[in-house]
Amino acid sequence: MQTIPPSESLIEYPSDFPIKIMGPTHVDFAPTITALVISHDPTFHEGRLEVRPSGKGNYTGLTVTVRAVSREQLDALYNALSAHPMVKIVM
Repeated sequence: MQTIPPSESLIEYPSDFPIKIMGPTHVDFAPTITALVISHDPTFHEGRLEVRPSGKGNYTGLTVTVRAVSREQLDALYNALSAHPMVKIVM
């Protein structure tokens, strides 16, 4: 992966960074994603989590606001979320 110099980054670190995640509605979805996010951002807590069910209730959308400290941290978190079997979309 190409390294972007800090002077060319569009994000200033550290900063609060929202990530949207969508997956099938399941009782363990939010707790599982919360645990995964905490493994990349130990300061994350449930107060920084928004949960929204889809119109028909088949899917659940989560917005997690992490404290981003580096590009590497965000990349690792995006990769972990995208690879998780419960996750359909990460934005």
